[in-house]
Amino acid sequence: MPMKLVVANQRGGVGKTVTSMVLGHSLSLKGKKTLLIDADSQGSLSMILRLRPKHYLADFIIRRFDLELCVEVVSPTLHVLCSNRQTADAERHIGNELARERVLEDLLARYDSAYDAIVIDAGPSIGQMQTCAMVYAQQVLIPCNMDLVSVSGAAACMQFCEVLSRAVRTPIRSVAILPTMVDRRIGLTRISRSLLAELEARYSVPLLNEIRTDASVGKATQARQFLSDFDPRCKAMQDYSTAFEQLMEILPHGASNTKASSTDTSA
Repeated sequence: MPMKLVVANQRGGVGKTVTSMVLGHSLSLKGKKTLLIDADSQGSLSMILRLRPKHYLADFIIRRFDLELCVEVVSPTLHVLCSNRQTADAERHIGNELARERVLEDLLARYDSAYDAIVIDAGPSIGQMQTCAMVYAQQVLIPCNMDLVSVSGAAACMQFCEVLSRAVRTPIRSVAILPTMVDRRIGLTRISRSLLAELEARYSVPLLNEIRTDASVGKATQARQFLSDFDPRCKAMQDYSTAFEQLMEILPHGASNTKASSTDTSA
């Protein structure tokens, strides 16, 4: 079985897509065949990576196209299933299905053996697509920037995991909180970090190494490159490396050979 993980927060602009790209590319560069899924109708992954797939996530869900026809092969070890505005149609389609929480699980299960890792970039709100992603992956990584609304979104995400787990009788857990865009010079950062520490204690969800603010992240996005390709030695890349080493120790499929290094992770 592959390592499966949803990257989610009930607040946008917290670094979910960047984190998903970093993790997915990192794992692929470690030789782990990785499927990176964009489950957000904004379609950020295809725009950032300049991908122009013939078929999207909606085709996979609604029209039941074979996954191989829908993924974009970025490298032999990194495949991307892109999203577009039709993802909203797919979400409505799922809502009409029997056992709708398990639609994505049923569709993806047959492809599990083809991958070592599956990373899902979820949208910033609780919806049918995010619910399906959580039921399938059963593990959620929560990025959170130093903003009180983002902290509230992280708390809501952890609460939802608990409620959903009971509702579908499937163990779904928040595996870690990832502080992002951290600038300790800003007064609100201290308050936000204190609140995240409270969440860590209340939910027994560990805080990973914080990701410092870094202009290279935005520049890499503008250049349509993975961060490790754009600037492998930047401070954000170093922070992601440390955070993902910690994450791999937490995840049940974590192993020393899947840890990210500061020279081979991404965007």
